[in-house]
Amino acid sequence: MSKQVALVTGASSGMGKDFARALAKQGMVVYAAARRLENMRDLEAEGIIPLQMDITLSGDIEAVVAQIERDHGGVDLLINNAGFGMYGAVEDTSIDDARYQFEVNLFGLARLTQLVLPYMRKQRAGKIINISSVGGKVYTPLGAWYHATKHALEGWSDCLRIEVQKFGIDVVLIEPGIIATEFSDVMNGPMLERSDEGPYRDLANKIAQASKDTFEKGNCSSPSVITDLVMKAVRSRRPKTRYSGGKYAGTLLFIRKWFSDRLFDRAVMSLVK
Repeated sequence: MSKQVALVTGASSGMGKDFARALAKQGMVVYAAARRLENMRDLEAEGIIPLQMDITLSGDIEAVVAQIERDHGGVDLLINNAGFGMYGAVEDTSIDDARYQFEVNLFGLARLTQLVLPYMRKQRAGKIINISSVGGKVYTPLGAWYHATKHALEGWSDCLRIEVQKFGIDVVLIEPGIIATEFSDVMNGPMLERSDEGPYRDLANKIAQASKDTFEKGNCSSPSVITDLVMKAVRSRRPKTRYSGGKYAGTLLFIRKWFSDRLFDRAVMSLVK
């Protein structure tokens, strides 16, 4: 593992930063990519290599992969972590905003994956770990475009897994529940800008308050919970196709699997009364 090269996207905060540190402790060469280079100076001091990359810009993605290939041959482990949650009523959300949500959460990830696959195929080994969400299996009000990207990532990853398995490449999905990250802050402001005036105002304010209460009261899990799942997948010779964990993950997935759509609707809406 000491000679393996890892690339972690969205590594300027939260789970991504935690993943990078855990991989470095295992002796891997770790590249940490994100838009906010200044927020990764602490990682650089720990021997991790920070790279500036906007996941929506093909030029940035290509430059990052080219640098890694020049310096270390290629990427053995890719952790696709970059992403965010865009909330707002479908009626209030512009299609341009919706497209941007897909650019960040799916298309940028897909382009990066395309570029690292040739090296993995040549080596006949590699791991691609996609950070999805429990939101890739369930849904919440005003989260249509966010959930659409995560549902898409689940299906995309399943197809990729069976395409590349003959080359010795593993594709793993990680499905976090509620984790102590910047998710709530990133979600609430834009959501209220979109839906705070109009027919969805009451629902938007209830969701914003419920989200705020959840994070302020500590009803969420540490990023280390998800890091532990990532490291299980990294260390395993035959990793599971999916790992889920974090606050409410098990409960939500159980209800969604075994109960009807209408019952799940009621359960979700009961949280924002």
